Amino acid sequence: MTTHENVYRGLRNRILFGGVPPGSAVTLRGLAEDMGVSPMPIREAVRRLIAERALKMQDNRRVVVPPMTQDTFEQIVFSRKMLEPELAVRAMDRIGPAEIREIAAIDKTIDRAMAMGDVDAYMQNNFRFHFAIYQRAHCDTLMALVESIWLQFGPFMRMAYGRIGTSTLEDHHQAAIAALERGDRKALRAAIAADIGQGMNFIGEAVLKLST
Repeated sequence: MTTHENVYRGLRNRILFGGVPPGSAVTLRGLAEDMGVSPMPIREAVRRLIAERALKMQDNRRVVVPPMTQDTFEQIVFSRKMLEPELAVRAMDRIGPAEIREIAAIDKTIDRAMAMGDVDAYMQNNFRFHFAIYQRAHCDTLMALVESIWLQFGPFMRMAYGRIGTSTLEDHHQAAIAALERGDRKALRAAIAADIGQGMNFIGEAVLKLST
């Protein structure tokens, strides 16, 4: 992996899991110093992340996570509910017993993170759970769209769970795993959609309502 790609992925993951808090403007030089690299790969990474709508360049040349508005929120919810259940269903035929065991193991890691109140571990493994399913659909265009959408709401999910915690979450992942085991496409769609609805409702409650 090239330095430029490594820096991009590192910054991308930092945004995805809430390491760049919304409303906190940072300079390219500050990011370069923080990540221990020269400004050049940071500029390239930021350019790519602006194109993915994960960052926004301000007039003072600082970058910031774009604010979450009601309109943006509604578009993200709509897009997730349209795309993610479809990816899951398209992946079903390529998910056998070995893959289900892998997905179930990730879910157990999520359970441990929830029990410990470890928001960071919860978010990282929740991402792993979903994309362990989606990536097996082999739909590059849909995956690129979904990855961009996750970058747009990830920082706000971190804010929401930081304020509310994870202890009250209902486990829709178990329903998704059971649907995979049965080969039940309708149930899988429903489980993924319910999981999306729960997570996005947390953002609506913890972020949007407090900002209005």
